Amino acid sequence: MAAKQYYCLVAGLKEYLPDSDVKGFDPRAIVDEILGEVSADDAEKVRLLYSYYDCENLIGSRAGRAAFNPSGNIPQELTGDTAAMPEWMASVVRAFDDPEGEDAETVDTSAGFGRALLAAYYDECSRSQSRFLRQWSQFDRDLRNVTAALKARELQRSIDEVSVGGGDVAEQLARSSAADFGLKGEIGYIDAVMAAAEESNLLEREHKFDIIRWNEAEALSWENYFDIDAVLAYLVKVNIVARRMRLDEKRGREMLQKLVAELDGKELINKQS
Repeated sequence: MAAKQYYCLVAGLKEYLPDSDVKGFDPRAIVDEILGEVSADDAEKVRLLYSYYDCENLIGSRAGRAAFNPSGNIPQELTGDTAAMPEWMASVVRAFDDPEGEDAETVDTSAGFGRALLAAYYDECSRSQSRFLRQWSQFDRDLRNVTAALKARELQRSIDEVSVGGGDVAEQLARSSAADFGLKGEIGYIDAVMAAAEESNLLEREHKFDIIRWNEAEALSWENYFDIDAVLAYLVKVNIVARRMRLDEKRGREMLQKLVAELDGKELINKQS
């Protein structure tokens, strides 16, 4: 079945963004606007993208941390309530809460709660009908695994203890002793990751990782202009801008202006024609 096209929505995405005043930038309002415009099936894809933040919030809550990211789907007062969760998430929670229950038979609890929950998230994304979401989640998992492996190597910890999920990259991380884990031919952004990891300035390091993510979102959506994959790629960039705003307002403003400049409706139409 052909993907639903959102010509008016995508052409109007620029209207959701302030031209320069970061105080007018409201990521949650942007998501809510989009959820009201897309089909029920595509809204579920958007919610799945944002379920990553629900995972982070749940992991943090169970670890006793007070920090809460409002970007998720589940409000803070319902964090931990399985009735508010999608089934793939609830089953992980039940497995850890009841080691003798049915869910514990299908969930690998040996890796710990956080890794099990994120593995379930990436597994759910891998089955999405959205090509962008499948490929983005694989990239996101691999990138996080590479950065975790670099840190583990620095601390002389086992890389198996920090990797989430499976896949060729995770296997390569576990068995290679090369500086780049022998991934030069596997992932095109490995040199950029290695350079970012060596950056001593924390803000600059995080900015470099944000650029890697931004570039990958563009690469994965370059042929998508008006379908849900185009919307998801846009939301990934919105999330990057939001994160950058929290860490470094000047850089956040620069990335916001870049996103505004990219959203030229006429240019999008010209690209497709």
